[in-house]
Amino acid sequence: MSTQSPLASRSALVTGASRGIGRAIALRLAADGHAVAVNYAGNAAAAEAVVAQIQADGGRAVAVQGDVADPADMQRAFDQAEQAFGGLDVVVNSAGVMPYVPVQDGDLGEFDRVIATNLRGSYIVLGQAAKRLREGGRIVALSTSVIGKAFPNYGPYIASKAGVEGLVHVLANELRGRGITVNAVAPGPVATELFLNGKSEEQIAHFRQLAPLERLGTPEEIAAAVAFLAGPDGSWVNSQVLRVNGGYIF
Repeated sequence: MSTQSPLASRSALVTGASRGIGRAIALRLAADGHAVAVNYAGNAAAAEAVVAQIQADGGRAVAVQGDVADPADMQRAFDQAEQAFGGLDVVVNSAGVMPYVPVQDGDLGEFDRVIATNLRGSYIVLGQAAKRLREGGRIVALSTSVIGKAFPNYGPYIASKAGVEGLVHVLANELRGRGITVNAVAPGPVATELFLNGKSEEQIAHFRQLAPLERLGTPEEIAAAVAFLAGPDGSWVNSQVLRVNGGYIF
């Protein structure tokens, strides 16, 4: 990792960073020069492994525990990140769950769980970010490209992410005059544990064919889009949803 990075004095907090897309985002932001607070809900060992990898590559990182749906947890996580790095410049809300629940006779408990994590969690994290970020900061929320497809059994997940996109647009306007951008990245099908869990090989093969590129995305490709929005080249991009999906057609 180059010590000459123009982002070497900047710091980031990434939620859900112990695995999957969140992990890839934490590693990419660290490679770009950010000090990174690696947030996790329950898997401390996985989070510490991400921290260790960043440190082994010459970067700075700390693990901060907290459930995004719990405001006290998030206040503590943000406090710890600020204490570790002296302030925050980037917040990426990547934590999320994706159950498959029909609307008719669906499991209300699962609906409540996905809304709590994905939508309530985004509301809490984005609110903390709005209070904490320094001038010129960047906020990035994770949405989903499946919003445009309306697949059966994705109702609660799509509802939660549609809400996230709404929050992004509103917060961008609320932060007028502070030089802070607020955007969302909406991945298409990505080969992560979250996406692959519960799907048959036939279903996975179907998803590979949806985009013209005829494959699943990688966590690193989503992280690259986040890094663009968090870096100097994304400074004029605000209140946008970047659909990173290989041409996944709506």
